Amino acid sequence: MLDIAFAKPTLPKSGAFALLVYEGEKPSGLWQQADEATGGAVSRAFEVAEFKGAKGKTCLILAPGAGLTRILAVGLGKPADLTRKILEEAGGAIVTNLDKEPAAIVANSVLTAQQAADVALGAVLRAYRFDRYRTKEKPEDKPKLSKLTVLTAEAGKARTAWEPLEATAKGIFLSRDLVSEPANTLHPAEMADRCRALGELGVKVEILGPKEMAKLGFGALLGVAQGSANEPRMVVMTWNGAAGNGRGKAKDKPVVFVGKGVTFDTGGISIKPAAGMEDMKWDMAGAATVTGLMAALAGRKAKVDAIGLIGLVENMPSGSAQRPGDVVTSYSGQTIEVINTDAEGRLVLADVIWYAQQKYDPKFIVDLATLTGAIIIGLGHEYAGLFSNDDALAQRLTAAGLATGERVWRMPLDEAYDKQIKSDIADMKNVGGRPAGSITAAQFIQRFVNGKPWAHLDIAGMAWSTKDAAVIPKGATAFGVRLLDRLVADNYESQG
Repeated sequence: MLDIAFAKPTLPKSGAFALLVYEGEKPSGLWQQADEATGGAVSRAFEVAEFKGAKGKTCLILAPGAGLTRILAVGLGKPADLTRKILEEAGGAIVTNLDKEPAAIVANSVLTAQQAADVALGAVLRAYRFDRYRTKEKPEDKPKLSKLTVLTAEAGKARTAWEPLEATAKGIFLSRDLVSEPANTLHPAEMADRCRALGELGVKVEILGPKEMAKLGFGALLGVAQGSANEPRMVVMTWNGAAGNGRGKAKDKPVVFVGKGVTFDTGGISIKPAAGMEDMKWDMAGAATVTGLMAALAGRKAKVDAIGLIGLVENMPSGSAQRPGDVVTSYSGQTIEVINTDAEGRLVLADVIWYAQQKYDPKFIVDLATLTGAIIIGLGHEYAGLFSNDDALAQRLTAAGLATGERVWRMPLDEAYDKQIKSDIADMKNVGGRPAGSITAAQFIQRFVNGKPWAHLDIAGMAWSTKDAAVIPKGATAFGVRLLDRLVADNYESQG
């Protein structure tokens, strides 16, 4: 992770210097000092590049003099329109433009403690790399930036503001690492073992194997897993951080998050086309998000009781694999006709969600899954699909999404769609045909919710990025960690 420091404003005497400039701002402070020290190089470059501080615009000056190797200006737009997201994106732009420098210093005319921390977060998130398997990368191709110092008159307060953001960033990195791993490394047992590391943060981790799940009656989840040599797991991660715990106050109901964890999805007997199947290593992104979220909550010592449950399976074709037309009995007792073995994620969620309700009586449940290609057809790669039986929960998720940039769009749920998953021989079938595919999938999951406040996030279009973005490099995005962390922070943490 990029090393972050905060310091009092002073003009650097060497290295790279980044200026955050408001639209229409006049030279003053360190900006004016840098211009004078470099013999007017900054003002000349701004004039030639027509840089005026517009949001997202940059101007890079090479070897400007005064011992500085680079000066980068990043536009923030109008001061009245400034948001945390703009500051984070400015941090990301610094990393993108100064990645060949070993260290950089960033300043603005007036950066508050929180604003300085927000810039740092954007830089850290953009600097992420998954390079565990790189062995022959040329030195000139490797980014060199290892430290960023953000200048603010409130350096001490900035360090305090940075602490919870750093914990969230670490949770995001954990999620990105898990999603990035190849499936031959990250099978269900391996991912479960990696969850054990959360114990170091104070998270209680319980792992159930196939024998325990069979005893409980997890027929839907085990049916998905039966074709693979890699045995399934269910992981329960518990964080008890509510202020009232053990202090003589009534214990509140926990908030619960459930993740789909198909560590590789061939489609099973209903096998997928070969082209692009390598992407199915990230069909466990929902589970990775829940794992990263639990790390973030524990890392920043969130004042909430939270439980994360992930169902981990590998969906493979073999002589023992589940067949189209099979009927399985879920943990809830409801029977399911498996029409398509490639609609497996909802089967995993069915058992885990029912278990979560029976065991923990949660305040609410949010599940995350790379569930349907249909949601990508509907929403592309800009929004995750949100389905919910509770308006208040849906509104809070929408607000958290707007605040963090991890946006969700509410989709309908209606009994009319249930007709599509009516089975002739069982309580339901696992697919309802092509029309409204993401909706019928959500309707299927809802049958295992049993009246609890619940939201389902279909993140199929958001879990992986094929191009670099402002604070997200190409690859695993960890979509949902920031969204749900903000949901908890804004609405469910105790004040005691």
